[in-house]
Amino acid sequence: MQIRSVGIDLGKTTFHLVALGDNGKVLLKKKFTQRQLITFTANLQTTLIGLEACAGAHFLGRALREQGHDVKLIPAQFVRPFVKSNKNDFLDAEAIAEAVDRQNMRFVPIKTDDQLDLQALHRVRDRLITRRTSVINQLRAFLLERGLVFAKSPGKLRERMPEILENAEEDLTPRMRNLLALLWNEWKDLEQQVVDLNHEVELIASSDAACLRLRQIPGIGDLWSQQRSWLRSATVLRSTRGESSPPGWDWCRGSTRPAARQSSTASVSEAIATYARSSSMEHVPWSYAASETEFPWGHG
Repeated sequence: MQIRSVGIDLGKTTFHLVALGDNGKVLLKKKFTQRQLITFTANLQTTLIGLEACAGAHFLGRALREQGHDVKLIPAQFVRPFVKSNKNDFLDAEAIAEAVDRQNMRFVPIKTDDQLDLQALHRVRDRLITRRTSVINQLRAFLLERGLVFAKSPGKLRERMPEILENAEEDLTPRMRNLLALLWNEWKDLEQQVVDLNHEVELIASSDAACLRLRQIPGIGDLWSQQRSWLRSATVLRSTRGESSPPGWDWCRGSTRPAARQSSTASVSEAIATYARSSSMEHVPWSYAASETEFPWGHG
């Protein structure tokens, strides 16, 4: 069989593989576990293999690349137009095999272990911040029902919490007092965890030369410099526009940059591009990946 491209539909425990020939005809359909798949591809002729950019794709992509295959990761939204009716796992794999062979297709670079570690660090930090906000809002709501109102800043509530719990004159039932103490302890634990992760982010940013250069630009901190420098090569899509595109152009999805975006985002992008050129840094036009998997972190 002369295989032109292979598409693999990834699952948690099962993987569906479809191989296409030169004329687009389906040559092979198989279902594997992860270990069976790696064993099968090790004995397969080196070929072009496409995977959807999702959980587990980077590990499998590195494993297949070590076997000599040309592995490409495709965002899910670019595969969807190739899926035929009566969607199933084999049709998804066939659509991936068709999409990966397109000359104008855009791909997601495979992440290294260090980039996956750093991405996980940002994801955990974002989740902890979300939990901390939820705990603070719940505390405010419970206290408001008891007639205790605080300023919007969490600092005011943090200062008063020990006093509220220790003051016996407050109109709080023993059950509510216990619940507030539970939430207060959870808040302190989350706060410490966020502080520890922030310290780790600062250490990583301080040891990377590119992050140190970016941090010299006003408005660029540790988190922003890491997202721009360390993760750029593995979490963004290469733009198909030429080098003549103005700085910040690829941040907008449309062909015309909206006026509302010509503020802080555009100015920061232009500052980064200007500083990069002055520092002899490689300038590569880029745009954010639309896939949620590939752009999971915030800027908080």
